Amino acid sequence: KLGGFHATSLDLLTVVSPKPSLGDPQTQINGRRPFGISALIVGFDDDGSPRLYQTDPSGTYHSWKANVIGRNAKTVREFLEKNYTEEAIATDKEAIKLAIRALLEVVQSGGKNIELAIIRRNQPLQIFSAKDIESQVAEIEKEKEESEKKKKKSI
Repeated sequence: KLGGFHATSLDLLTVVSPKPSLGDPQTQINGRRPFGISALIVGFDDDGSPRLYQTDPSGTYHSWKANVIGRNAKTVREFLEKNYTEEAIATDKEAIKLAIRALLEVVQSGGKNIELAIIRRNQPLQIFSAKDIESQVAEIEKEKEESEKKKKKSI
């Protein structure tokens, strides 16, 4: 819901859909360029279904189940394409683990450069502490080591 005087509900698709009246005039003024950002926008439909959209500078938008933008996005996206399943995100714990595993594909210093938050409908944003993230990273690394030991034993 939007706050303020009217406090009206706003559909997430309305937020991400192109705004020609806003963007196009910016390109028509001498020396101006179009908006140059991509964004991931998360929210909920009226029925409570979570939605993830990506917008890009051209004004196009796409709906995703999982996505990334930025440096090394291709590597993380490939990881998600390979590992994302409904079972892999069945619980918060599993979804968090998948997100951290995906980021660990490109982050060099463990959990030090990872920030994580969970958004739930009608609840405050839950931001994880660095300590919580480091704990998750340690658990993931331990699982990796155990998996590698099992592989070596089976060879």
